[in-house]
Amino acid sequence: MLEGKPTLGGDVLLGSYLAAEMISRAGFDYVLVDNQHGAFDLESSALTFRSICLGSAIPMARVPPGDLAAIERLLDRGALGIVVPMINNAQEAKAAASAARYPPKGTRSWGPVGAGFHGEDYGTCINDEVLLAVQIESAEGLKNAEEILSVDGVDGCWIGPNDLARSMGVDKNTPEGAEACDAAILSILDVCRKTNKIPGIASIGDSQRWIDKGFVFVTVGYDGWFIENGARDTLKQYGRL
Repeated sequence: MLEGKPTLGGDVLLGSYLAAEMISRAGFDYVLVDNQHGAFDLESSALTFRSICLGSAIPMARVPPGDLAAIERLLDRGALGIVVPMINNAQEAKAAASAARYPPKGTRSWGPVGAGFHGEDYGTCINDEVLLAVQIESAEGLKNAEEILSVDGVDGCWIGPNDLARSMGVDKNTPEGAEACDAAILSILDVCRKTNKIPGIASIGDSQRWIDKGFVFVTVGYDGWFIENGARDTLKQYGRL
């Protein structure tokens, strides 16, 4: 991503470490263990991080909104990247960035009890290797995008188009709403370029157009979506759909 090369990821919500392993072994660059909307707790997340590492992907996690302690707990269990939802201003971004790194760069407390499988040099390299991405998905966050992405320790963003459109009061299923939402997303991309931060987005079904625009941290699907679409494709082969 730092070289400007797009990475493709899958989100996992079903609470299944085996599903996460399958997605990783399929060849994805990262798998995001969703602790905001998914059926995961701390123990199942720890198991899932290890399962992801059996494939090609980097284990990441999304934390619940406002739960800074979850950043430390999930990193301690083996996540190498964190996505923090509903970041609306620089103060919230600074708190998240601080929680993700050890002193002197942050305030993370030492105790990576589940991250030892990443190697003996974990403590010396994790501050540089961890990815901290903030979600800009509200009208307030959009307005404050430049100050949010200017925060030291924030490596990039991960835009949530659905929540962003709702917060803006537009229906992105209409031509007018889609145009307004797309314009907002592209304005955040411009801010990423200005601040030299990684532009990311969750985009199910139309990811290529955002990759073509310059997004490099792109979530292209989730476990339930992969299963449902695979099932439908199979039924189509038998003339059932």
